[in-house]
Amino acid sequence: MADFSYIARDREGTKVEGKVTAPDRRAAFAQVERLGLMPVSLGEGTAAAVAGKAPKPDSAAKKNAASAGGKFPGRGARVPKLKLRDMLGLSREIRDLLSSGMTLSDVLSTLAQHQSNPLAGQIVGAVRDRIIAGASLSAALGQWPTTFSPLYIAMIRSGEASGDLSGVLDRVCLHYERVMAAREKVLQAMIYPMIIVGVGSVTIAFAMIFVVPRFAATFKSLNAALPLPTLMLINGSNFLMHWGWLVLILLVMGTVGFRRFIHAPKGELWWHRQLLKMPIARNIIASDAYSQFARTLGVLMSNGVPILQALSIVEETMGNRVLAAEIHEARSRVTDGTSISGPLAAGKVFPPMLTQMLAVGEKTGDLSAALGHIARRYDEELDRYIKIFTSMLEPIMILVMAVVVGFIAVSLLMAVFSLTSALKI
Repeated sequence: MADFSYIARDREGTKVEGKVTAPDRRAAFAQVERLGLMPVSLGEGTAAAVAGKAPKPDSAAKKNAASAGGKFPGRGARVPKLKLRDMLGLSREIRDLLSSGMTLSDVLSTLAQHQSNPLAGQIVGAVRDRIIAGASLSAALGQWPTTFSPLYIAMIRSGEASGDLSGVLDRVCLHYERVMAAREKVLQAMIYPMIIVGVGSVTIAFAMIFVVPRFAATFKSLNAALPLPTLMLINGSNFLMHWGWLVLILLVMGTVGFRRFIHAPKGELWWHRQLLKMPIARNIIASDAYSQFARTLGVLMSNGVPILQALSIVEETMGNRVLAAEIHEARSRVTDGTSISGPLAAGKVFPPMLTQMLAVGEKTGDLSAALGHIARRYDEELDRYIKIFTSMLEPIMILVMAVVVGFIAVSLLMAVFSLTSALKI
């Protein structure tokens, strides 16, 4: 038997410290839960010592994590990643079970046994074993950085500090639901144009490879002079028949090379700067980024995260590197007690409307509400620009495909009419 000091929260969120005697950590953890408390940290020695350092997972915890369906994520190991939709579903399940009155360890044990997604079950099992080993939930989730972002971890940490973990998880779920909805809006806007491009490309390739060569053979056998558009079409078809494989290889190599370039630090910054200059598309990208900035910063500040730490987390979660760099510059100019609207406005990257609304929120002392208004405003802007984009792109793509297919048809018909005229049919 050994003495274990614990730090926990009761159902009202009040911090409770105490000591229990148990044969091992697992038994001590269960004993604290039977007292109606939610353990935050657990370790041998005094409560002060436990609070002073975060406990490390013991070998038993690692063993249990491995038996839960995967490797315990260690330093240098490649950490698997849950999709955003799966992570959101897991968060909802944890929130709902915590709201029903279950303890955190019971919630995680239940979810670990009933996960249809093997990776989700592995993550839940490893997190549960880390908590039993004495770690807090935020520290346990931090072992999976590719799935749980710094924003997620910071909000969970604030929920642990306030004792309202289920309430914070509710705000986490709401935030990621909005993020996912914004992504889906952009993807849905691209579905129809991509279908048009795909079907049109297949039609053109079929005509150039199978239809035009047959007409070309017929025209050649008649030894007739052909119109210029028909000659251009036949030469294009011959080139595609003989060198199409080389064109395909060059396209693949160019695509791979471009993707590697834009994923390198300098290339990514250049590409994101170009995206903010593209007509129409820049409005969609910027509106989505401004909405994400305001929503993330507002959620963090409403949960009591200090402004400098909140800006650092927002910088990490921004999808556009140009805007992230501007936030970094603004954060370096912000000190405790000063506004954030001034430093953001000084960079002239964020729009004046956004910084002015921030300034109004700072003057009224309700910055979180102002950020919420900003997020809603740019969500509406995003919807409007997506509608404009789709309403313009669809007819443009249809027109381009119609012109190409029409050129093929007209070129063949011109040759046919020329031959029939020469033969006086």
